[in-house]
Amino acid sequence: MLRHNSDAHYSYPLKLTLALAALVVIIAGIRAGAGLIVPLLLALFIAVICTSPVNWLHRWGVSLRLAVLITLLVIGGFLSLVGLLVVNSFGTFIQALPGIESRLYERYLDLLDSMASMGLAIDPDLLAGLVEVEDGSAWLPTLLGGLGNLFVQSVLIALLVIFMLYETLNFRAKVSLALDDPAPSLQRFEEFSQTLKRYLAVKTVISLVTGVLAWLACVVMGVDFPLLWGVLAFALNYIPNIGSALAAFPPVLLLLVSQHGGVADAFMLAMAYLVINFTLGNLVEPRMMGRALGLSTLVAFLSLVVWGWMLGVVGMLLSVVLTMTLKIALDSHPQTRWIAYLLGPGKESVVGTKGLKGVDQSVSERDEIT
Repeated sequence: MLRHNSDAHYSYPLKLTLALAALVVIIAGIRAGAGLIVPLLLALFIAVICTSPVNWLHRWGVSLRLAVLITLLVIGGFLSLVGLLVVNSFGTFIQALPGIESRLYERYLDLLDSMASMGLAIDPDLLAGLVEVEDGSAWLPTLLGGLGNLFVQSVLIALLVIFMLYETLNFRAKVSLALDDPAPSLQRFEEFSQTLKRYLAVKTVISLVTGVLAWLACVVMGVDFPLLWGVLAFALNYIPNIGSALAAFPPVLLLLVSQHGGVADAFMLAMAYLVINFTLGNLVEPRMMGRALGLSTLVAFLSLVVWGWMLGVVGMLLSVVLTMTLKIALDSHPQTRWIAYLLGPGKESVVGTKGLKGVDQSVSERDEIT
């Protein structure tokens, strides 16, 4: 008996070592295959979001294949329209970029002169040479190459979304044929899918509202290219902690150096961004998602660093989504639920989750009795 307990005791370090070694191998594989994994992840999350309108159309009597086709056409048309508007706005921004750079350069020199006049040992000519703007011909080929790569990736992601949506039509039948007892696996997958769709839908709606409000704030303050900054705010809202600051920096800086702007207008625009992100991020979003779908602040920031290191910019955009997906998957299995609790915001989320489960269970028992 003592030998058995001793073996069991010493097996824990071995299991921990093997788990850490497997984790290192998985992380190295994800980092090495980022070029293939990123399109798959984007397509998967878009397909998960698209399943909600497909199911809604099917409940209204539309066949599943026709519902998938209608959903793809509507989303494709909407994204194409927004893409054309953004490309047009971005092209205009590129044309106006030399004038913006010159005004920014003048403001920078004025700031250096003001600091030097205050007695600071600053050489304006030396610092100005460090940030001197290079010729646009140096970065233009890189920009065009990046846009071409973005177009190819977009086409690949669109095709993957189409195939994934049509593949989900026969998913339950395939699982039923592949497993001897498919009911527990299908139930667990259904819970995971519903929770993930809810999280993605809420996060996308919050990001969309953030983008619209940022666009309105830029229009009211008279910032050039407001649609471009609204789309930027929508995309960067997926990045935790620093996403809102990154989205606010370009329009605030542009308004600061513009001819019809100034320090007061830039400060008001920054305050508008702060109010928008604080209200939606700290008040509206937690109420819509619930505490059970939250992450601790440390985990959210670490997910930004880790996923950004493994997958680049797309990993930063999807850091919270990927971590929430991992948390939902861990929470769907009893043996790994404790890890999901550790990733959550604290004790209140665990209690709240158990309380909600108890309420749901009592309601179902009451329904069965009646």
